[in-house]
Amino acid sequence: MRKLENKYANELAVIGVHTAKFPNEKDTGNLASAVRRYELEHPVINDSEFQVWQQYSCRAWPTLMFIDPQGNVIGKHEGEMSYDAFDGLLGKMLAEFDAQGLLNHEPLPSKFRSAPETLLSFPGKVLADGPSGRLFIADTNHNRVVVTSLDGAVRDVIGSGQEGLTDGDLAGCAFNHPQGMALDGETLYVADTENHAIRKIDLGTGKLATIAGTGEQGHTREGTRPGRTMELSSPFDLVHHNGILYIAMAGIHQLWSMDLDSGMAGPFAGNGKEAITDGPLANAELAQPCGIATDGVKLYFADSETSSVRSADINPAGKVQTIVGLDLFVFGDVDGSDHRVRLQHPIGIAHHDGVIYIADTYNHKIKRVLPATRSAFTVLGTGAFGHTDGAAEVAQFSEPSGISFANGKMYIADTNNHAIRVADVDSGEVSTFEITGL
Repeated sequence: MRKLENKYANELAVIGVHTAKFPNEKDTGNLASAVRRYELEHPVINDSEFQVWQQYSCRAWPTLMFIDPQGNVIGKHEGEMSYDAFDGLLGKMLAEFDAQGLLNHEPLPSKFRSAPETLLSFPGKVLADGPSGRLFIADTNHNRVVVTSLDGAVRDVIGSGQEGLTDGDLAGCAFNHPQGMALDGETLYVADTENHAIRKIDLGTGKLATIAGTGEQGHTREGTRPGRTMELSSPFDLVHHNGILYIAMAGIHQLWSMDLDSGMAGPFAGNGKEAITDGPLANAELAQPCGIATDGVKLYFADSETSSVRSADINPAGKVQTIVGLDLFVFGDVDGSDHRVRLQHPIGIAHHDGVIYIADTYNHKIKRVLPATRSAFTVLGTGAFGHTDGAAEVAQFSEPSGISFANGKMYIADTNNHAIRVADVDSGEVSTFEITGL
């Protein structure tokens, strides 16, 4: 859409209509944060009561409505549309309306204002490494990875800050909204989400290389190919185990794996259909997995769109099982066990000391999940969005999306607060991580 807006800046008017599924998304302040996070410059309607949805007889996310220069609805498309198809259709429409003298080529007035500059910008994920004393921060909207000590002193900044898919030295390389990371010794792997790529950083030599993805979004849901020839779709998080990189491929509702020795990549779990269906790895159905972790036997993942936490056996003959969560349209904020548990679009997940922790993103909380009892309990956060340090029961977050552990501390990517928060695992005391030298 952004490419089309730029190409047809004086002919195309885009109006976004946000008809929210989750209660958290209905709040205008949260919507405004999302508009800034996705860097939208066109106006967006908060259709919290489904009024526009009903008036235009919508049935699917997304729905595209085409309106001519005289205000008449002339077309409708449900689901995503490729750039080429959209571009071809618009080109024909513009030629027709121009021939009729209906187009006004004057640019539309805009109330767009750039977001105020902050030290970090919508950090999506965080990775703490106790042995080396390092913290890796996906500074997502600054298109870079910030490396600090566990005390906050900046050690390195990876990425120029420009959007791009550029390999090379750490200062000159470029990302496009990076998210999850995995560390193997002195090698850092990064899910470069909007480049639809996996990047490999040699922290010793200071070089970055793309190891999977072509830079174009793909729709392949089966088969294995060399990573550099395989198109990916919004890789959102990574975990490394025994020479295999496991990928939460959010865009096509699957988990993927990449053999780092052979460079081969392809689907590991999920058939690509969006649902919550357990069973053998290849037959299971997932829904926008955005976080992944492991205990060495199972992969645990935050299946965001079903508001669930699920597992997938590392053994290729294994299966996917749901720990907590019920359906695409069953969500809330309820602690407990089995079918009583309710989450709201969790994005972050970590395995620590035999326990799973999740960033229950739209509930603005950190929760503990126990697979054996299929239960979930609030650890940090009041449930109201804010930025408050202090004891676990009074601390406030704003859409936390990443979580990691090191040396008795929990590090949290507090995305909408543009901050990293730190919680003492034993006491639950929360503070804001102070970064120096950035």
